[in-house]
This record gives sequence, C-alpha cells and structure tokens, in this order.
Amino acid sequence: MQFDKKMLHRLFLLAAGCLVFAWILLDTARATVALKAVWGLISPFVVGAAIAFVFNVPMRAIERQLDGIRKPGLRRGLAILLTIAALVLVIMFVVELLAPQIQVTVAALTQQIPPFIERTAAKLMQMMDEHPELKDWLLEVTNLQSLEWTKILKDSLGFLGNQMTTVMGSAVNVIGNVTNGIVNTVISIVFAIYCLTRKEILARQGRRILYSLVPEKVTDEIIRILRLTNSTFSNFISGQCLEACILGCLFAVTMAIFKMPYVPLVSVIIAVTALVPVVGAFVGCVLGAFFILVDSPLQAVTFVAMFLILQQLENNLIYPRVVGTSIGLPGMWVLVAVSIGGELMGVGGMLVMIPLASVLYALAREFTDKRLAQRNIPEEKLQDQPPELQSRFKQNRERKKRRRLQKMKEEFLKKQQEKKSP
Repeated sequence: MQFDKKMLHRLFLLAAGCLVFAWILLDTARATVALKAVWGLISPFVVGAAIAFVFNVPMRAIERQLDGIRKPGLRRGLAILLTIAALVLVIMFVVELLAPQIQVTVAALTQQIPPFIERTAAKLMQMMDEHPELKDWLLEVTNLQSLEWTKILKDSLGFLGNQMTTVMGSAVNVIGNVTNGIVNTVISIVFAIYCLTRKEILARQGRRILYSLVPEKVTDEIIRILRLTNSTFSNFISGQCLEACILGCLFAVTMAIFKMPYVPLVSVIIAVTALVPVVGAFVGCVLGAFFILVDSPLQAVTFVAMFLILQQLENNLIYPRVVGTSIGLPGMWVLVAVSIGGELMGVGGMLVMIPLASVLYALAREFTDKRLAQRNIPEEKLQDQPPELQSRFKQNRERKKRRRLQKMKEEFLKKQQEKKSP
C-alpha cells in the first residue's frame, strides 16, 4: 500500500481527531471549561449572525420595494434603517398597548388581594374555633415560652452578616455579568449590521473557501443544502409571524363578541406567545385566563373553552396552511421537533428545530427517491395498497394447502362412492 501526501494528510487529521476526542473523554472538566471559553469568545458573533438572518427576511422584502433607488449601497442602508425602525415601532406598539392594561391588572390585584387574605384569615380562625384540638396542637408546637430568644437573636445576626457578604459578592458578579451582556449585545448588533450590509460578499467568500478546500461535488451539495436551509428558515420565520398575527386578531374579535375584559392585553399576549410553536399559545392561555379570573371567574372558564375551540381551528386550518406548507413538514413531525428542541435547548430549540427538521425531512425524501430509482422498485409496490408479494415460502405453503384440499376432496368422493355401491 502506497502512501501519498493526500493519504498522509487524511491519516494526520484522523489521528488528531482521535486525540482530541480521547482528551475530551479523559479530561471532561477541562474540556468543558475550554469549550465554555471558546463559546464565550464566539457567542456574540453567533448571536449577531442569527440576528442578521432574522432581520434579512423583512429587509429583503423592503429592499425589493426600493428598486427605484439606483445606488445599491444607499438602497441597502435605507432598507436596514427601515427594518430596524419597523421593529422598534412594533416593540413600542406592544409596550404602549400592554403597559396600561398591566397597570390596571396590578391595581385590581392590589385591591382584591387584601380582602382575600382577610377572608382566608377569618376562615382559619373559624376553623380553629370549631376544632379546639387543632388550636392546642399549634400552641404546643409553637411553645413561645420555651424558645431561647438570645440564641435566636445571635444566630439571626450571624445569618444576616453572612448574607450581606454573599449579597455584596453577588452584586459584584451581577454588575460584571450585566456589563459583559451589554458589551456582547452591542458587538452582536454591530456584527449583524455588518453581515446585512455585506451579505453577498460574505456568501461569495464562503463559496470560494469551500471550493478551495473541499471537492467540487461535495461543495455543490453543501451549497445546495445551505440554500435549502436558508429558504426553509426564511419561510418559517415569515409564516410563524403571520400565523401569530392571525391568531391574535382571531382572539381579539372573539373576545370582543363575548364582551370579555382585557381584550388588547390578552390578544397581544396570545400573539406574542404564539411565536413559540405548539406550546406557546397554551402559555398565553394560562396568562390570559389569570388576568380574566381577577375580573370574572365565569368569563375565565368561558375564555379557556373558547381557547380550546380556537386552538383546534388554528392547529387544523391556520397553522398547516400558513406555516406547515411554507416549511413542508407534516404536523406529526412538527410536534416531534418541538418536543426534542424544547428538551435540548428550551424555547430557542423549539424555534430552531422545526425548520431544521424540515430540511432533514426534505433531504431524507430526496435520498429515498434516489435510492428507489437506483434499485428500480416498481411504482405499484409503493402504493397505499400494494399487490401481494409472493415469497417462495408462501408459494410452497399455498401449494401444500391446495394438495391437502385436493386429497380431502378425493377421499370425500371415494367415501361417497363406497356408500352408493351395494
């Protein structure tokens, strides 16, 4: 076996990969620290790239409307500014809509909680008067005369001193984390704007690097998969936002028909939480039912029933047509993707896993179709009710069965002839 430079290069990469993998297995603690340090360095740029990817969806639509501007740089900069302005306006609209409603709800809770506490205390006192043994047991357990007040005061002061030291240390850590978070946020936003401004140049540089390092056929397939991923994620983002707006408007109209309170607050909460696939709307239902419960328990029950009905309408009609068709993923696999993504990475995993599962689903379908074509599988065998596939074992069994029936028939005819003969 001859070893050329290409083979030696591959063997070196394989040996280096094995060493790194063995080091991760043998020294997991240091490997985890190293990975966290690396992630701390690259996380602002990863977040910035994700922000740029999300912003690119509305920016692309806005830029298409600015075709009259001849200068590409001016058109791109104006599209970025309009995208950021639109996002700020949406956030301001939501805050302006939610802030008064939240203030009214907090005021209502503030007025209703003290009477609730008084009623609860009265119920407890009445229960203790009706059950003297419970009162005696409580007095026995909480024997105030036997308590060592000096020791309790000393322990309390010591505990407060320790807690003050811990709080000071935590405050320093919180200030450091907040500062680090602000710096990372600024870096992410600046990097996102840079990516949006030079996205064609970055894509062209990435293709040049791939074609220079990876074989041409492999690079073609990688670029095709990346373009499919980009299209799928873009369709998912736009479809999810449209579906959330439709669901929020649907709840607003229905709640207005039934004359429920807090229509703007609850409808906006439903729309915002619906951005999280499948489970987000249920979180909005719980919050909406809680706010309505403060005003009217009966209407809260009606709201939950209305939510279940609208949720069925949304799952069966709106979501499959608005989001499901845009990503090409059946509803069953949407549920599986949401469950796995939520278990691995929380809410962010739910948002990422659905389009990722759609890409994997499309690639698996392409691979299956290609393999079926290569193996020349007849089309009739792939139908819902394919023709019966006869195996050799089954043919032999059917042949033996026919022989056995023929033999039984012959024996029956023979017995009939014997009965007829004198």
